[in-house]
Amino acid sequence: MNMSNQQNRKSREGIVYSTADSFEYNYNSDDQNQATLKPAQQNLKVLLDKKQRAGKKVTLISGFIGAEDDLKELGKKIKSKCGVGGTVKDGEILIQGDFRDRIIELLILDGYKAKKAGG
Repeated sequence: MNMSNQQNRKSREGIVYSTADSFEYNYNSDDQNQATLKPAQQNLKVLLDKKQRAGKKVTLISGFIGAEDDLKELGKKIKSKCGVGGTVKDGEILIQGDFRDRIIELLILDGYKAKKAGG
């Protein structure tokens, strides 16, 4: 079984079996084409995470609703303002280091609703 087959199987979690000869599963591609909400309508959560990261801390920003490109743009802006590296994956922005307060300040200045989450 090749890798793309495994990914397809995992993304069809609700479908178990179909006896219809003409059945073809339609993948939900709404995530990529989803309209991005305005910053004032976004409820972003900023938390510190260090699990499964070899003890290194990362600031995790989650709760963004919108297109992947807009999320990447926001991630790029935050990384440049904090002067650190990071990545955007699985609908979340990961910033290297503990920058919770600085990121919340930046998000609020841009009009986002942001708050600390977690411990």
